[in-house]
Amino acid sequence: MHATSEHDLSHDLSQALRHGPFNAALHAAIQARGLSLEAVRRRLAAEGVAVSLSTLSYWQRGRTRPERSDSLRAVRGLETILDLPRHSLVTLLRPVPERSTGSWRSLEELCPEPVVRDLLDEIGDRGDRGVTGLSLHDQYTLGRDRQLAENRTRVVFQAQQRGVDRWVAVYHHPHGAVPSSRWARGCRFGRVRVDETSGLIAAELLFDRALRRGETYLLEYGFGFEETGPPITEEGRGFHTPQHEYLIEVRFHPAMLPARCYRSWRPDGRSDLRDDAELRLSSYRSVHFIEFGMPAGYHGIRWEWD
Repeated sequence: MHATSEHDLSHDLSQALRHGPFNAALHAAIQARGLSLEAVRRRLAAEGVAVSLSTLSYWQRGRTRPERSDSLRAVRGLETILDLPRHSLVTLLRPVPERSTGSWRSLEELCPEPVVRDLLDEIGDRGDRGVTGLSLHDQYTLGRDRQLAENRTRVVFQAQQRGVDRWVAVYHHPHGAVPSSRWARGCRFGRVRVDETSGLIAAELLFDRALRRGETYLLEYGFGFEETGPPITEEGRGFHTPQHEYLIEVRFHPAMLPARCYRSWRPDGRSDLRDDAELRLSSYRSVHFIEFGMPAGYHGIRWEWD
């Protein structure tokens, strides 16, 4: 019998964090880091978090699950000690009904435009398989005529394998408008493909170097639109897998404020949009929500003008 290689451990951990369950991910993380349960317990204690050896064993074997607030604090401590992405273990503790809509959504499920696959095939390697999004912030700015003027995205990745050096961003305008400008910071645009009929754009974002496994990377990018674009009433983003942290913000023109705003969701690009909660517009003419460990699918904000 041969020993399990570091590559095998890394692959097992990546798959466990992506698909769960919690106990399998915890076991894979402890194994990948080469720590004993006693060593984990001591490191938690050094951080001021008291967890018994038997409790850690039960969690790792799936006999019990962390549920109380002090237990969840311990799980966050485990993420730090085991060098895992923030919220990666917490995400897997969400109630099963909330995650039953699917732990994975294909791009074709999330985007209703069939041409999306053609655009990505033209670019080549999608570049997103080796990275995990730790934090993603989308900001949308609307103009005087209720049209989208600009969208900006700030994202922090963590490399799950050595050599990752790019990511492909996909954006689909609600009414098919094509961006008139684009910008990037912390990266540069590589190949860009646009379908003017559907308003779909796929853009390759190149990092400044190939990343080491576990290394994090911050980048920003955005698109601008002509002021003559059509009025819009929703914005958001589709996620292949459960997302660790997502912040979305919509900023409105002072002369054109919405009557009501809602946090919205749908499991895929073809289902009807569902309103989960009403959101409050701030005195600075913006509305937002932030969520941790949300399931795969489309998450966004919808608003009504009248």
